Amino acid sequence: MSEWLRGSPGAPALAFGGDVVRVGELAAAVAAAELPPGEGLIGCPAGMPPVELVTTVLAALERGRPVLVGGGPEEAAGLDGRLPEGTALALRTSGSSGGASTVVARTEASWLASAAPLAEIAGIGVSDHVAVTGPLHVSMHLYATLHALWAGASAGDGLRDASVVHATPTKLLRLLDDGLDVRTAVVAGAAMSASLRDAARARLRLVEYYGAAELSFVAVGRGDGLEPFPGAELTLRDAAGGRELWARSPYLAIEAIGGGMLRRDAAGFATVGDLADTASDGRLRVLGRGDAAVTTAGATVLAEHVEAVLTALPGVAAAAVVGEPDELLGERVVAVVELSRLATDGVPGPDAVQRSVIEGARIGLEPAELPRRWYFRAVPRTDSGKVARGAVRSALGAGALGIPVAAGHSALPAPVPVAPVEGETA
Repeated sequence: MSEWLRGSPGAPALAFGGDVVRVGELAAAVAAAELPPGEGLIGCPAGMPPVELVTTVLAALERGRPVLVGGGPEEAAGLDGRLPEGTALALRTSGSSGGASTVVARTEASWLASAAPLAEIAGIGVSDHVAVTGPLHVSMHLYATLHALWAGASAGDGLRDASVVHATPTKLLRLLDDGLDVRTAVVAGAAMSASLRDAARARLRLVEYYGAAELSFVAVGRGDGLEPFPGAELTLRDAAGGRELWARSPYLAIEAIGGGMLRRDAAGFATVGDLADTASDGRLRVLGRGDAAVTTAGATVLAEHVEAVLTALPGVAAAAVVGEPDELLGERVVAVVELSRLATDGVPGPDAVQRSVIEGARIGLEPAELPRRWYFRAVPRTDSGKVARGAVRSALGAGALGIPVAAGHSALPAPVPVAPVEGETA
């Protein structure tokens, strides 16, 4: 039986859409699965039913066939001959910046190696039901599902009987607003604001980690900072805009195909270009992706830092920050801010809330970091829940965000839908 199926045959394994599949039933389905003929890459497109996707992935791993998660048969055929030797899992990702899709190629062992450390850190065991809060073609959610099976727990999309939930910070905020009642939340995919972290810790056990599809687990939360995930060796190296975080571990992917940010060195370290620093007590703080920086009036502004300050303000549910070409400044900082439901419920008009956010930004940000243009509207997200800066940038360039709210006054434009882009998280 698959190394991922470690529960007793009669125990629940998967519970998606209200249907429960037990471990023995899933093992039988894996053994009986009919895979495409040949030895080539097997496609599992986005939108594939969760139980079918898990069954196909496990059957492919059992039979030594590489499987493309998030891409169909045509995309799989197009990757023939391009995957490195040893690839078991090919994971499609576009990330928060948008752009062309990248395929992350990794071994099965690179995921199995992190199963025991995560189970120990999060306390996940055979009595748990793990709620997965996003589509399984996203690497974070697929791993959460397989990890639950490895731990002898069950995984599904229901929260009623869940003891553990895997979520992005944005999703966790919404779940807490809706009265989430679980023992543990495992959170990744973006930086958490201090206010969300405090709110979560007041109600549950919080396990926060930093990683990337290309690197898998890199660091795990400790207080208000991060420490290396067990088995990961970290180093910071000087780069344009700050210090880049490099990692060496058994969890690294083999290669990223079709672009992407993965870089390696001869010593076995790899990076995706995220910038970080350390506090006086040695705790790590991830500042954001170097390619998300905005250069304005000669200063380098990290989009993720500005977003973190904005989302920590009362009434803000999410924020996206991008750069817009400017003849004088080079680029100007633009913010799209989504107000929380609680901030607008019962409020006659949004002007006061908007003014409060803008004033809070003036207090919390350096002058160069302060957005020059503000849009108050829904923030588009990737499939995995990350802020979709690529979609924001495209909508801004096309004039699809409406009329900006000037920092000195408020005039809320009618919301204009922005199409989300597909993406991943760690």
